[in-house]
Amino acid sequence: MPGNVYFCGMIGSGKTTLGLGVARELDRPFADLDREMDARLGYSFHQLVAERGWLPFRELEYEICKQFALLNNTVVCLGGGTVRYQWNIDALSGSGRLILLEVSPSELIRRVSEADRPRVNPGTGLEEDIRLMWAAERDKYYRCADLVYRAEGKLEQTEIDELVTLIGRNGW
Repeated sequence: MPGNVYFCGMIGSGKTTLGLGVARELDRPFADLDREMDARLGYSFHQLVAERGWLPFRELEYEICKQFALLNNTVVCLGGGTVRYQWNIDALSGSGRLILLEVSPSELIRRVSEADRPRVNPGTGLEEDIRLMWAAERDKYYRCADLVYRAEGKLEQTEIDELVTLIGRNGW
């Protein structure tokens, strides 16, 4: 039985860009956690974090993960921190396969240098925040992944083609 294909990884790892491309190539529906969150809120989740903190964000993220688990044969992009929380992994368990998009911290920083995003580590700059998150949490990303794909140093279409091949080869 085909399930969902979940893309996970840090902010800037290419989840949405590659996920959209893979969904298009496989002719599958596409869902994105950040977009779904903004749609449910009616405003940017960044505003939610700024006004109410990370707990309401994580609660909504969990609710969305439970809804994603009900989908089938959908390409789903998770949030940058979704897999750092076991309850999200538990909610998604059995509904698909997780692909970790692996990107070096220096490349992540380059990709999101213009992003205005809430800091996980208050009082840090973007570079320090990303490096601290990756150092503290990288094992969680690798543990949950059914497949790790290095999403760096290639043309976007090449990465999409390689991911489509890997998904097909694994029968996902």
